[in-house]
Order: sequence, then structure tokens, then C-alpha cells
Amino acid sequence: MLIRVDLRGETAASLSRPRLEGVLPRARLDTGAALDAVRPVCEDVRQRGAPAVREQTRRFDGVDLATTRVRRQALADALAGLDPDVRAALKEAARRARVVHEAQLPSDVVTKVADGATVTERYVPVGRAGVYVPGGLVVYPSSVVMNVIPAQVAGVAEIAVASPPRPERGGLPHPSVLAACALLGITEVHAVGGAQAIAMLGYGTADCAPVDVISGPGNVYVAAAKRLLAGRVGTDAEAGPTEIAIIADRSADPAFVAADLVAQAEHDPLAACLLITTDPGLADRTDAELATQVASARHRERVEAALDGQSACVLVDDADAALAVADAWAPEHLEIQAERAAELAGRVARRLPGGFQSRAAHRRDRPAFRGAVGADLPARHSRGGVRRRGAGRGRPAHRCARRGRGPGRARACGPRSAAPGVVGDLTLFLEFAVLGPLQHTWPRRSDPWRFAVPWLSDRWSGHGVGGRQRVHAHRRRCAHAGPIAGSRTVR
Repeated sequence: MLIRVDLRGETAASLSRPRLEGVLPRARLDTGAALDAVRPVCEDVRQRGAPAVREQTRRFDGVDLATTRVRRQALADALAGLDPDVRAALKEAARRARVVHEAQLPSDVVTKVADGATVTERYVPVGRAGVYVPGGLVVYPSSVVMNVIPAQVAGVAEIAVASPPRPERGGLPHPSVLAACALLGITEVHAVGGAQAIAMLGYGTADCAPVDVISGPGNVYVAAAKRLLAGRVGTDAEAGPTEIAIIADRSADPAFVAADLVAQAEHDPLAACLLITTDPGLADRTDAELATQVASARHRERVEAALDGQSACVLVDDADAALAVADAWAPEHLEIQAERAAELAGRVARRLPGGFQSRAAHRRDRPAFRGAVGADLPARHSRGGVRRRGAGRGRPAHRCARRGRGPGRARACGPRSAAPGVVGDLTLFLEFAVLGPLQHTWPRRSDPWRFAVPWLSDRWSGHGVGGRQRVHAHRRRCAHAGPIAGSRTVR
């Protein structure tokens, strides 16, 4: 089912990014072209507010809503009608997310630079955050979990969720999304999707006050709207079609490999899936598993389009070559299903190819054993670079390694979720980036720091200032917090 790309006979040193350009498949995503389509939509919302959102929703989603705000009773009804297994899975996913993100909360960093002079860095939560939850091709209540909980852990006072309305449900978002919001205590939910949702959150309307930060995945038009509003509000990464690369050897279970490929392929017809293996036999066995699993997939046509369109099986001689291919392709998700998986994960390049990368990168390693893989916490992480886009704005590129422990525990991602009936990927990923010359490690997306603004304060005491203590605090300008002007001085 997967096309074969035979790179055997080539050394790891030769498998560079320029060498593999055009050899490895990848979906083409022209966010720049989408900007032309979303610019009038966003500008209309900026100028006319709620009437513009209503008009765009009627045009794109086929529903006419007098207000975008979802009634609280609808949230309660969705939670009451949620399948018990799905509810249990979401509660467990939320518990795990909260444990991870509470551990990420930063403490004040006080640096003594001279006698009587210190520099203090601290983080304070933004006042209001907007979370976008897609609901077009596939419904993702897990996106509610992975975006709302970091904001709650950070201490954000107000959280507004936007998700597309569905005509078959009376103009309400999918009930699993509403139920996930209710489960987490979110009461402000808006039935609006696409670029108009991002514009509503960024500019504000009569139904929705403007937010400080917008987070959450979406299609190319959502990504384009985020780029358009960058500087007006803080935004997370421009997430395009999902990608996964799996490094696997003869010890890998082909059923697991196929399942994880299908789990990503069902996201989008433009999803890209890459199996990198040293064992041609595993490639054959995985193809056989794919034939079985794809045939029974709920979104068979979409999975087939992704696997046939921009996916491949890459054959290499050894683990060094496999890592070189993965680093050159720089996927959004990387799994290692091989012997010595943790050791291989530690060798994933810490410097991005060429120093820059256009997409965020997750890293996860999976020990090769027969049995389910447990949900896990990050084992290590590395820092990436920032591609500059316009004045003062950067785009993150980052990596993270994860390690699963012990057979027999419930998996938290892919088709076999923590409980039957779970929709979407419940695995949590941590991502890190470096903000250009500041060399400041900055977590993105699935972490509470995304919803916090850094403050620096310089203290001098008793030296040339009449014995008074002087505190100068200023907010760093960053992609997350939007435009921040000026500073304040406390004497």
C-alpha cells in the first residue's frame, strides 16, 4: 500500500535535507495563498463584528445563528448524553494533562548580576484565552483537553472555546466537544468555525470579548487567519496537515505500526505518513496490516487518500541512516519502535537541519515489545530554532522525546484509546522553542507557559539611589502575548 523509497547503500552522512528534497513525500500547503481568501473575512469581522460572523457562518457552514454563544443547558445536555466510556477516557486524559502541566509551571528566576543588583524573571497568566477546536472532517474533544487544561493550570481567568456549528445538530458544535467543555468547567463556548472564528476571538464581537492568546489546531484557513492576526493577539503554531514518521526495526509489531499510521492518516487527506525501516520484511508485514486496518477504518476514503497521496516506506541500511532521514524530513510526530528505542531517541539531532524548520516537531520513542504501550511523560527535550516571519515575529521549531514504560497498560493515542469509543488522539506532547537571539526556552501549545506573559525586573538597592529600592519591570515582546508596548517603573 505504501510506495517504497529505497535508500539502502547510502550512508547517514549523505542523507541530508538537500539530498532528500523531493524524494520524500510531503503535502503542499500554501498558507500565503490562503491569506488572500481569509483577509476579507477577517477584515469584515473586524469592521462589523457579530453581523459579519453570522453572515460568514451562514455562507460557509450553512446555518443561520442569531448568536454564536452556546447555551449552558446545551453543554449540560451534551455531558449528560456522553457515552460513559468516552467520559471516563476524557477524565483520565484530563487528569494526565493536569499532572504534566502543573509540573511545568515555572518558578521565579532570580539572578544576581552584581552586589545589590538582581534580575528577576516571573510569569503571569494572560487575562483571557481563546481555544479553537476543529470539527470539520474529524471531531476532536481531545483538543479541548489539550488546550483548555494548560490555560487553567496557568491561571487564566477567562477561557472561550470556538468550534464549528453543525447543521445536522441544530447549529451546535459536536456534542462530544460540548461535553468535553462541560467536563472541564468551560461555560463560554461559541458555535463558529474557520477564519471567522479566529477573527471573532482576536477582534471581539458583541457575543465574544477579544482574547489575549489564541490556541488550537485547524485547517489552512485557520492557520492563515492566525498569521493575519499575529501581533494583534498571541497565537500558537501554524499547524498544517498532520505528519508522522515511524522508525522501526524487525522487533516492531506491524499491527502497532499500521495502527499509528492509520491514526494520523485519518486526520486529513493531506496527512503525510512515513515508515522508516531497516527491515524489508517489516515493510511487507505492515502493508498486510494496513490492508486489513484500512478496510475497516471509519474514514476509509480519507485514510486511503493520505496513504496513497503523500506517504511512503523508506528502506535504509541502519539506525544511523534512519535517524538521518527522520531529521531531514523533520516530521510533526516521530515514533521509534525499535530495540534500544530510548538510546536512539537520545540521538535525534538537537540542531535542526540548516538551523531552521518550518513545522513543529514532536518526538516520542516506543520500546519494542508485544503489548499495549502506556501513556507516559517526556523523557528529554531539545531546543530548536525560529524562522522569522515579519517584524518581531518568529515561528517555532522544536522537538521532544518521550518514553513509554511497561507492557499491558492502556495506550493513549491512535485507534486503540484509553477506553472504547474515544475520538481522536489523547496523547500529550510537550514542545519547546527558542526565541531567536534571546536564547530563552519557550514552550508552545501543550503547556501552561503558552498562556503566561514573562516579566523581567531589575533591582538595585542602596547604591546611588538614596537608599531607595528601584524595580523596573517590562514585558517581553513575543509571539504568544501579542503587541506589548512600554514598561512600568515602581519606586
